[in-house]
Amino acid sequence: MSEKDQETPGEDEAGAPEAGQATGEGEDAAERLAALEAEVAEHKNRLLREMADMENLRKRTQREKEDAARFAISRFAHDIISVSDDLARAIEAVPVDARSSGDGIVANLIAGIELTERRLQQVFERHGVRRFDPAGEKFDPMVHEAMFEIPDPSKLAGTVAQVVEVGYMIGERVLRPARVGVSTGGPKAEPEAEPAASGASQAQQAPGDAQRAQAAQEIGREQAAGAQRTPPPPGQPEPPQPDQIGIKIDRSA
Repeated sequence: MSEKDQETPGEDEAGAPEAGQATGEGEDAAERLAALEAEVAEHKNRLLREMADMENLRKRTQREKEDAARFAISRFAHDIISVSDDLARAIEAVPVDARSSGDGIVANLIAGIELTERRLQQVFERHGVRRFDPAGEKFDPMVHEAMFEIPDPSKLAGTVAQVVEVGYMIGERVLRPARVGVSTGGPKAEPEAEPAASGASQAQQAPGDAQRAQAAQEIGREQAAGAQRTPPPPGQPEPPQPDQIGIKIDRSA
């Protein structure tokens, strides 16, 4: 046998392991690629979540900053509204005849107090503090404080009949609820109309049900009449029964 024939099997045997090794390396590379893709997807999702959290934090911080700037004067405004109440009481304390008496000093004093009170309300509005008078409105426990009840038949029950102190709001928040008297003597609120379907359902009741109901009523009336019937004296015939005078009662129902 020649040397060439002897070397051929060796080359074939050596080539088989090289093909298997290449296949194994390809599978390892595919696994590493899949692992890297999964890791990239995980990092991407984590990055997106972090970005969303940072955006929410930014919005919340901006909102808190705006609220702090808007409601920073809440405590000061709550203390200063008592001055407005005192000015309003001072104006109301002056009798009507004193205003029309022609005294210049009294007229100038009242005009000065009214001007001061208007200027103060303008300052309140400039800083977001709004005054509200709920007279005649429906009582709302969220913005009203009930001080007493008034039996007023001319107004609906639960209506603000008298305002003791007006209320104030800053933005959408209640700075001070309005102190009011609530009407209780008027008519109650009208209930909602019941659906008209109940009458239609009764009209559509089955004929057999109507007959059975009528028969039950007749039987009840007969039993009541029998309970109240006294026995006739001895020697006299018993009065005729409903069945004997042509009244037929259907007891089959």
